[in-house]
Amino acid sequence: MIMLNAHEVAHPAFRALVSMCVVAATLVVSGCAGLKDQYAASADAQQRMAAEVNADTKAGASVDTQATYLRLVEQMQKEDLWFASLAHIDALEQRWGVSPDSTRVRAEALRQTGQTAPAEAAYKRLLGSPLESAGYRGLGLLAGMRGDYAEASRLLSQAQRRTPTDPVLLSDLGYANLRAGLIEEARLPLMQALQLKPDSTQAQANLALYLEVTQQREQLEALMNANRMSEATRAAIRAAAQQMKSSGGTSASAVRATAAVSAGVPAVSRDESIVSPLALKRSRWSETAGIRTANQLNQSPLSAEMPSVLNSTSRSTP
Repeated sequence: MIMLNAHEVAHPAFRALVSMCVVAATLVVSGCAGLKDQYAASADAQQRMAAEVNADTKAGASVDTQATYLRLVEQMQKEDLWFASLAHIDALEQRWGVSPDSTRVRAEALRQTGQTAPAEAAYKRLLGSPLESAGYRGLGLLAGMRGDYAEASRLLSQAQRRTPTDPVLLSDLGYANLRAGLIEEARLPLMQALQLKPDSTQAQANLALYLEVTQQREQLEALMNANRMSEATRAAIRAAAQQMKSSGGTSASAVRATAAVSAGVPAVSRDESIVSPLALKRSRWSETAGIRTANQLNQSPLSAEMPSVLNSTSRSTP
């Protein structure tokens, strides 16, 4: 829980943050039905943030103000409020200056809002810093979004050497290896990812894809049955594996489809059987579709079963 003292709550930046959350939630609740449907997830997230700040204010514990503001930004990103987080990162850096931590959250927000060039520049600024792993990881995800899986594999390997126990990173590395045609190299990180985080649907799907590509039928059935994967999920994994095998894993159509899904942009002529959650991290923004809630993005059969860990949005890497 985030703990604030009375002095911190009195600060205009924090009052503005809470006011923004409450007003935004009120507007959504009182708006027309269409707006309520479109922004319901964002309003709920903002209400939860306001409630958490208010509850922790009553506790009255003292914490470092800069660290508290950074945690508030991270909480906004966990709730997929990427655009709002960019505004507060500006405020954070105006008051306390640029730091590796502020650069990391800025890079993540830029990537998630489709601003790939400034995101790449921000990730590169992390190289040589204590958050170098996050820099390599972000650059690897951007390479995957472009369909350059060989480069994604190289960069994610650099990140993995620096944070070897991150299950989300390992799952991404395994998938990038698969798409780069490095089939055997994919096995170790995918197995590590699943054993480190057995409940990760992303890790389960990526390992299932590896088993399908390598035709390990018994192990594949055991994995799918143990995790109660639906028939739609199984069919999607089979289709993705077949497409990879028939195209060598890096055909132009495969690159366009996966890159489009990763960026959150609808492909004009992609095979809908190539499912988005098997891709690297996706953004939450589509320039052609406007603002959407997380549940409205990438509604392929498997995406309903297994939402992107992007987290992750990349939250497990320091």
